[in-house]
Amino acid sequence: MADTVSEGVVSDHSGQILGDFSFNGPMAEEEEISKSALLAYSAKEEGIQKLKTEVKEKVQAQLGRIEEESKRLSTILEELETLGDPLKKEVSLVRKKIDAANKDLKTLGLTCRKKEREYKETLEALNERNKEKSQLLARLMELLGESERLRLKKLEELNMNIEETSEANK
Repeated sequence: MADTVSEGVVSDHSGQILGDFSFNGPMAEEEEISKSALLAYSAKEEGIQKLKTEVKEKVQAQLGRIEEESKRLSTILEELETLGDPLKKEVSLVRKKIDAANKDLKTLGLTCRKKEREYKETLEALNERNKEKSQLLARLMELLGESERLRLKKLEELNMNIEETSEANK
């Protein structure tokens, strides 16, 4: 949504120019408002997609590291099992590390699902706001049309009064 309008240029809060407009009438202005809204929506959608991609990449990186660690720990566990009882403490330690890695995997999975749910909720809210904005724009256009009609009617009445006064003075 545009935050700043200056000399026919619409820009958002970051100063990015969203579009320019001219006062060529209600249709051109509505088109410019729609274009501006579409550009703002696209920018927000792009930001959401970028954030979602970043979160997914971080989770994938974590999962990759954890898988590598799990493989490494499994290898260590196998080597320890071949050695027998003298390394029982170390085997126990490695198992604890595996358990910790599994716990981290569960936590990361929950975090990922939570972020996806938040993303969906945010997207739904965004779509709802855009729908609301469209309805408000339609209402604004109705009000502008009504206002223009009333002003023209008033001007006609004033013009008739002037003509009647002119004819009465003759």
